[in-house]
Amino acid sequence: MTNRALDNIAMLIDADNSPSKFIENILTELAKYGKVNIRRAYGNWTSSNLRGWQSIIHDHAIQPIQQYDLVKGKNATDIALTIDAMDILYTKGVDAFCIVTSDCDFTPLVTRILSDGKLVIGFGLRKTPSAFVNACSTFLYLDDDEKKKESKKKDKAQELRSNSQLKKLLRNAVDTTKEDDGWSKLSRVGTLITNHVSFDSRNYGYSRLSDLVGAIGLFELKRDSNNHYVVRMKN
Repeated sequence: MTNRALDNIAMLIDADNSPSKFIENILTELAKYGKVNIRRAYGNWTSSNLRGWQSIIHDHAIQPIQQYDLVKGKNATDIALTIDAMDILYTKGVDAFCIVTSDCDFTPLVTRILSDGKLVIGFGLRKTPSAFVNACSTFLYLDDDEKKKESKKKDKAQELRSNSQLKKLLRNAVDTTKEDDGWSKLSRVGTLITNHVSFDSRNYGYSRLSDLVGAIGLFELKRDSNNHYVVRMKN
């Protein structure tokens, strides 16, 4: 997350591939970054599939962008959203984009926006392909809160410890950032990870990186003389 408040965030929603019930969660999260001045949702608004969105867009000042399905089996919404995103990038002076979708077809769009130095915040369901997830500056799974309610903390920690990819990611980050005394500043570990992949500890069921590192069972974790977390591999 950026350290400064962003004055102009553009939120673009692929309504065809995003449930409407999570909109308040999305806006609450975006409020931590700054102001969401551009709010658009794309889809065929004559379709009954978007009935959930139709009932809430005006309550949240979201502009519906109509896109008819011109050819069966082809998603014209993707093209409309992409064209608008590039127009906004060049003419609206935005600081960041929020792309709400579970469709990996938007991955090239994300990488293009990133190349202009803009932050890209992604939201989608757990089914979202990793290519899109990792392309974003940060990505949050919308359906995690529901899954957390269904699972116990003990089961969550056990599942975490069996995640070899996550363990490798954390090990490498801790090893790369360690200082002469063998300890790594946890803040540097987090920064290093997010420079390589889209990472948020909440996607693993923990509100803070320190909680995640503590739960995985591979590391020693303590506070230094400045009350900052430091971490190292267990012997």
